[in-house]
Amino acid sequence: MTEQHTPSPGGEPYDLVGVGIGPFNLSLAALSDGVAGLRALFLDRRPAFSWHPGLLMEGTVLQVPFLADLVTMADPTSRWSYLNYLREHGRLFPFFFSERFHIPRREYDHYLRWAAENLPSCRFDAEVTALEWDADAGVFAVTHRSADGTASRVTARRVVLGVGTSPVLPGPLRELAASGGHTGRVLHSADYRTHRAALAGLDDVTVIGAGQSGAEVLLDLLRHQDGEGRGGPYVRWLARTPAFAPMEYSKIGLEHFTPDYIHYFRALPEADRERLVREQWQLYKGVSADTLGEIHDELYERTIGGGRPRADLHPGTELTAVRPAGDGADGYVLTCRHTGQGAEFEVRTSAVVAATGYAAHRPAFLDTLDKLVDWDDRGRYRVDGTYRVALDESVTGTLYVQNAELHTHGVGAPDLTLGAWRSAVILNSVAGRTVLPVPQRAAWTTFGAPTTAAGATAETADPLP
Repeated sequence: MTEQHTPSPGGEPYDLVGVGIGPFNLSLAALSDGVAGLRALFLDRRPAFSWHPGLLMEGTVLQVPFLADLVTMADPTSRWSYLNYLREHGRLFPFFFSERFHIPRREYDHYLRWAAENLPSCRFDAEVTALEWDADAGVFAVTHRSADGTASRVTARRVVLGVGTSPVLPGPLRELAASGGHTGRVLHSADYRTHRAALAGLDDVTVIGAGQSGAEVLLDLLRHQDGEGRGGPYVRWLARTPAFAPMEYSKIGLEHFTPDYIHYFRALPEADRERLVREQWQLYKGVSADTLGEIHDELYERTIGGGRPRADLHPGTELTAVRPAGDGADGYVLTCRHTGQGAEFEVRTSAVVAATGYAAHRPAFLDTLDKLVDWDDRGRYRVDGTYRVALDESVTGTLYVQNAELHTHGVGAPDLTLGAWRSAVILNSVAGRTVLPVPQRAAWTTFGAPTTAAGATAETADPLP
């Protein structure tokens, strides 16, 4: 293995190095582009950008409006906006005539790849293997390695972690998936598209998880059945939630994805924050009402002429155990418990697709910095209002994090709506000045006790900016 030092332009440490290039760090790279005097570099281990490739099915749409792109909610004049992407690809008029507010997911992926391929600060095939604090130089040392084994080292005064989240399987499925002998039969929805054709050819597929991904996998499998409801797999949908419920998408409800709510949430006691995240699942784990409607329409079609859908929907159901079917039969036996009745039952299935979400994880390269991070009692980052991670007082550099602060900042952490706003907050902190103004109040809702007397007039109450 060869090793080399890659200095920033001018030989000085970078002002900012980003680890991971997903939508959030890509947003920061876009907003940082062209900022005078700011030297930035963003690293990612993959050979090229991709965004949830396992779920890029035809017909699926982004759950947030196109304005929640990389930059618009912080800087609508940026060349990295979605509208400018359309202009550069000669598609502004077709987009205008399509009257879309929610764009195809495949197009959002293409937009992000366009930005990642053209932003000069983004470097792929660069897997970060170590992040260390060099106390003598007062900088972070970031070691990264390419696929051919070449190792490089850069230094930075500030580092932002944007490594994303990892797929989570229910406990009973983890051992089967880890054994390697069930590839394509026990999988997370993140890998669905890879195994889509094979799954569509099976007799019976069970989908677990009541969120958007689970609904889209179920709908796709239903559409592999023929018009008579025959052909394609029998499809079963299991979920722990008490209902297959629509995502909260009212205009006032969406104000939970504003700076106002973040400020309110951060000031709450930890126990209250933990409770709220659990209770607010419909804000970020529900299903688009349109998708639920399409599922219903598919099931309704199957009843024409007296038929019955080859599908079952089981809310309020928890998977407690799984075992191979045995007796020479392919497939699995799932042991389930209905949470409302406490009753147990078993189902046999040929394959399981777990649309059971994602969780933040601690990357291995942080092991070299572990003792300098002030972890909370659950091993999570302590994150302040500017997304800085609490570090030992001996560290004079700054470590930021994106999309790993659900426990400190609330349901907006993984949502694309606040991505550009959060990146602007980080950018201003990095620059030590206001590069981009960010609103502190953006909601009509007052979260928490009002600071003005009851009955205050519009003239005396704090207005929206």
